[in-house]
Amino acid sequence: MTDSGRRAFFRAGTRKVAEAVVDQADAHARQRAKHWIRPPYALDELEFLTTCTRCGECVDACLYQVVFLLPPRLGAAVASTPALDLTNRGCHLCADWPCVTACEPRALKLPETTPDTAVPMPRVAIVNINPQACLPYLGPECGACAPSCPIPGALTWSAAKPVIDPGPCTGCGLCREACIVDPKAIEIKSLHRDAEQGNAPKRSFKL
Repeated sequence: MTDSGRRAFFRAGTRKVAEAVVDQADAHARQRAKHWIRPPYALDELEFLTTCTRCGECVDACLYQVVFLLPPRLGAAVASTPALDLTNRGCHLCADWPCVTACEPRALKLPETTPDTAVPMPRVAIVNINPQACLPYLGPECGACAPSCPIPGALTWSAAKPVIDPGPCTGCGLCREACIVDPKAIEIKSLHRDAEQGNAPKRSFKL
């Protein structure tokens, strides 16, 4: 093997090792991320963790106090990174996205658009209705969540029962906030729960 051939061989080997390390770190990051929900337009989890400076500007920018910082007990890798408190209050999908525009390192990053295209709505979480707790599924009328959904077609009604369409639904959680049942009849889960069904997005982190 020539010198140039050996160098190419070792470069390829080094790259494969690096890719394996990143893939392992990415899988670990996604596994842990099932326990929290990132703000709108967050980068993929591993890239988010390496980009976020833990400055807290997104928390200060949120007008509805939905964004909070993860506590130190979760470990140094994620401590002081932002998440959404959708268990207690919904994301209002603000028109000017103050939490996103406040992020200088661009861990929260609006997608690029042209002057003729609008910014697409983000999907921040998975929302499900629990028929064992939702009043219309049990008999009594309710409808408390009906006016809460800001996305056309995401929350509809069939036979006087609420139905969530996962297509247009952004997972904002405003329907859960409006729910009058205790415990809530609307469940919120991290997008990374999809990984359990093999639907996790592919890693986009660049070496």
